Parts: sequence; C-alpha cells; structure tokens
Amino acid sequence: MSRLLSKLSPLIHKRSVRSFSSSTTGPYLQLSLSAKPSSEGVVNIGEIVLYDPAKQELLNLTDKPIPEEIVTAKWIGASKGWAFFLDTQDRCVLITDSLNPWACKSNPKLLTLPPLNPLFSCQTDVIWNVAMSSCPDDDEDWVVGIKSLGDQVSFCRPRRDLRWTKFQTPSDHFPTSNLTYSKRDRKFYLPGPGGHHLLSYDLDFNKADQPEFHELQFRNFPESLKYDSELSELFPSSCRTERFVESPSGDERFLVKWYAKGCLAYSSKITYETQRFMVFREEETTEERFMCYTDDIGDLCIFVSKSEAFCVPASSYPGLKPNSIYFVGFGLGIYDLTTRDVSIFRAPKDALNQIVSPYWFPPASS
Repeated sequence: MSRLLSKLSPLIHKRSVRSFSSSTTGPYLQLSLSAKPSSEGVVNIGEIVLYDPAKQELLNLTDKPIPEEIVTAKWIGASKGWAFFLDTQDRCVLITDSLNPWACKSNPKLLTLPPLNPLFSCQTDVIWNVAMSSCPDDDEDWVVGIKSLGDQVSFCRPRRDLRWTKFQTPSDHFPTSNLTYSKRDRKFYLPGPGGHHLLSYDLDFNKADQPEFHELQFRNFPESLKYDSELSELFPSSCRTERFVESPSGDERFLVKWYAKGCLAYSSKITYETQRFMVFREEETTEERFMCYTDDIGDLCIFVSKSEAFCVPASSYPGLKPNSIYFVGFGLGIYDLTTRDVSIFRAPKDALNQIVSPYWFPPASS
C-alpha cells in the first residue's frame, strides 16, 4: 500500500527530514505510508513520514510494522491517535495504533469491531468522521462512535457489544455534522448546521429518549463580521462546517465555524480554500447555553480536520502558535485568530498535491 499525501512544505523554506527518536511528539499529520510484505507474512514492514507543525519538519519512521488486515482496507477516520479502517469485504471496522509513532515496534495493536450496516433509508458506505470516549488502553469500557454521511450515527462498546446501536438523526439536518466526545460530561455531540443547536448522546446509548436536543444562543457577535458571514452563507460557491471541541482540562469548550470559498481549478472543478474561522466560547447557565464570540483562546491552539477536533496548549510544544487554528481539509495551514490571517503550507515541487488522509493526530508519547 502506498498513501502519499504531501500538500505541504513548512512555512520556512528548508525541508528537513529526520528519524524519530524523541520519547514524545506533539500534534502531527501523516504525509505518507508505504508498506511491503514481511518474511513472516503476518505484518507488513512500512515507512511512515509525518509532519510536525511545531518544529516545521518532516519525521521519517522506518521499519514500522503495519498489520496485514489494513493494507487493503479503506481508511475512514482517526480519533485520539488511533486510525480507523473499514474492511471492504465483510464491513468490519478495524482500529489500530500502528500509525502512532510510539506504537510497539514488533506488535502493533489491531482491534476488530462488528460489521457496520445501515439503517433503512440510510447508508454507511461513506463515513464522515469517527470519535471515541477514550483510548482502548485507558478504559476497558470505551465507546466508539461513527457518523456516516447522511442521517446515521452508530455506537459500539467493542469489548461488550456484538453489534452496533444505530440512531437516525432528524432528516436532512445533520448530513455532514462532525461527531465529538466531551470528557467533561461524558457525552458525544453533533453540532447542527450553523451551530445553532447540538444533539448529544450519553454513554448509556440504549436509552429510548436519546438523543438530547440543545438549542444554542449566540452572544457578542461582532458587527464587523455579521455582513461577511451572511454573504458567505448565501454565496453558492462557499461552504461552512462546524466543530465542537473541548480544552484538554475540560474547563472550556468551543464551537468553531469554518468557512471556505470555492475556486475554479484548471480541471473545471471547484476546489475549496479556507477563508476564515469564527470561534465561540461556551458559557452555560442553569437554563441554557450561550456561545460567545471570541478572538482570544489564550495559549490554546485548535486542530481541525476530518478527525475528531482537539486542543493543545501551545506552550507545551515550542514552535506552535498560540491563539491559532491548525487546519487540514480546505487546504492546509494556520489561521491566526488575532489578525484573522490565513497562512497556507505550500507544496514543494516534488510533492503530490493530493491529501488522501486529512487527519491531525494528537500528541503521542511512549
């Protein structure tokens, strides 16, 4: 298998490649994965190239064991440092830590979940994103959630369940919503279009009264941005998506609105480039939730992609830019919340311009 995704060179011009040796990594983006069969035939020996946005350099990991089962499987997502694949033959979901820089050199973990099948009138061929309540190593009773493109969301306790528990979201209201897990209140969340409401599912997902519906009220919306926001939402070639993300401590939660503009490419297809972000900090009262606009998230930086969004303190990983959003999906780059500037990582001349696995991975350690 060869997965080359390198739509970047660092903001600096030097392209640095080194072997991985540290006992910990900050957030990273996988650029390429190549594998060839081993003599034993149980795993493939692979080489992984990662991009470290803090050090602005490439990390070259050699002799990585890649489980045989994922070589022909379809990559469908990532959460908390684990990669998710779908077996195209039996539709079982595979979870592995083999892409983690500190996964065991000789024996990467591979977990098999039940086959993922659709509800009536829904589909599961296209997976939108995945989320987990915790890492499999940290909790015997951990829960996996999968959001399909369309109206289906599915949950499973891998060490307990023989099948998925499936819910249908309100029709046509959450087709491209991104599932995320809140450690603070032990619930999965789906933000609705425009971020005006949330659906939540607690870990007792067999309850008949799920999901819960939460209406959000917005405050402190800057007048200078209102008109631009309305134009962006009305303009046909623009799009917007939302992320609900929690700080590492759980003390703060944010709703992130991600705006992209459509551009006509040489192939006559529309490609999307990030235009701006808006961030709203959650403030809860006993009666309702308020989302208050902010351009100051302090030392935090937010990572958004097709994987579950997450935050890290920039000061813990020297080189990261505080009060910023690192994004991959509508281009690849950094958005400065203070200046509202977008900095794009440009592809080097010898790099492919196609990102086939647009997932940020959170910090990892041995």
